Amino acid sequence: MSTTPAHLWWQTGVIYQIYPRSFQDSTGNGVGDLRGVIDKLDYLSETLGVDAIWLSPFYPSPMADFGYDVADYTDVHPLFGDLTVFDELVAQTHQRGLRVIIDLVPNHSSDQHPWFIESRSSRDNPRRDWYVWANPGSAGGPPNNWLSVFGGPAWEWDEATGQYYLHSFLKEQPDLNWRNPAVQAAMFDAVRFWLERGVDGFRIDVAHFIMKDPAMRDNPPNREHWRDLHKPLGDYDSQLHQYDKGHPDVHAVYRALRRLLDEHSADRPRVSIGEIHIFDWDVWATYYGAGLDELHMPFNFQLLGVPWAAPAIRQIVEAQEAALPPGAWPNYVLGNHDETRLATRLGPAGARLAAMLLLTLRGTPTLYYGDEIGMTEVPIPPERQQDPWGRRVPGLGRDGCRTPMQWDPGPQAGFSPPDTPALWLPLADDYRQVNVAHELQAPTSLLNLYRRLLAVRRATPALQWGRYRPVDDAPSDCYVYVREADGQRVLVALNLAAEERTVSLPGWGLGDVLLSTHLDRLGEADLSRLRLRPHEGICCLVIDDE
Repeated sequence: MSTTPAHLWWQTGVIYQIYPRSFQDSTGNGVGDLRGVIDKLDYLSETLGVDAIWLSPFYPSPMADFGYDVADYTDVHPLFGDLTVFDELVAQTHQRGLRVIIDLVPNHSSDQHPWFIESRSSRDNPRRDWYVWANPGSAGGPPNNWLSVFGGPAWEWDEATGQYYLHSFLKEQPDLNWRNPAVQAAMFDAVRFWLERGVDGFRIDVAHFIMKDPAMRDNPPNREHWRDLHKPLGDYDSQLHQYDKGHPDVHAVYRALRRLLDEHSADRPRVSIGEIHIFDWDVWATYYGAGLDELHMPFNFQLLGVPWAAPAIRQIVEAQEAALPPGAWPNYVLGNHDETRLATRLGPAGARLAAMLLLTLRGTPTLYYGDEIGMTEVPIPPERQQDPWGRRVPGLGRDGCRTPMQWDPGPQAGFSPPDTPALWLPLADDYRQVNVAHELQAPTSLLNLYRRLLAVRRATPALQWGRYRPVDDAPSDCYVYVREADGQRVLVALNLAAEERTVSLPGWGLGDVLLSTHLDRLGEADLSRLRLRPHEGICCLVIDDE
């Protein structure tokens, strides 16, 4: 990877999220696994050209929430392989110049984790205080009004010990008590375990949840329809979640985690990326730390729900730029395992513009598996629904964005061996046209657009670490900006309109078109009067100074 000493791999690189259940099945049981990831590393490193992979959970788990209910933080579920296969995956990934990021799930464990089994065995058990237990409230019910993200109260009554335990998500996912130093020590031991096996960083699940109000006060009602996420969450939106997460004490934990990562960064930099669903920019930015001594990056999810219009997109970009502490590094996300598929949200033309936007803005992009070929949300019939959130709160199921990767037009889309009786989730109806093999042969396919964008980004310092500057002299439905570094300037112009637009830039000279989202345009361009076709984006190296 081209870089300068001042910029680290996680700043200049592109992260590719893999949902292991859905990437590649090497055994014929209809479920993806780590061996399958190994088998596709050449696709990631050579065919596509990303720089790091992020693996969603592969730990031992009863799979109440498909791995986000962890029963052992230092092993691999047999469904996915074992530690030997994981070690091979890390070695093979590093041999190809890729980095490995894994999920860390610190807020809660599985109720089948030995820690919780001990904790709920009696009030006197030494691990009782490893989880959040409380007596009934004054009215005899739950201790307070906190709600589960997945629906219903966040408290579960334990008849045997006569107390409630807290679960911010499923009742099978009891919340760990991070105010207990033994919990922090145990979780940090798990972090060390994976660092010593060679992982390059961690994506931290619901990172802001781990510290709650120690007085456990009731959340106030939400009278202004404010919400945690860009999508409605049912009854969960009826409260302002002031006390059940994000207590200021959380920052001390992430300072301690950062020190641990720094101790293991002598051979190569390690990274921490937090899932932080906070839409107040000033609060979001605090997770970098006052001295940039906490998370390397809190994920920026703001573009996931933004109206697909130039002014709204620009406002998000510039709000993040303004909120960043000095020296902090930005990032962008347009899809993941919790969101409706990008191509479904934006349509085919919007998905192409989104690709150029994601890979040319300043900061680290994260790309979700399958978005590079335009996989769409798959309707899941009730009898095939797997996601516990969707079963509990109709309309919030996430199965449709987690369907198997579409590799080729053959049986099972190349995800599983042809004779596999059934896949864990159904394929999209269009998989015979929307797949890697077909799109590699189609010169103007979305996959080839991503490949070209990634190659241009890798070869262009201005796009990897350059400054961002918006261009005001553009039609209202066009988003135009410049990236600048080391004497190099790149103009990016995105036409979000369904009609042709002309971007007039008086005083600008000639440019060299590096890429059009239509993949049919290269060569010299007059930047003083740049014509953009409907839904076209252009990335252009500026030749003449303004």
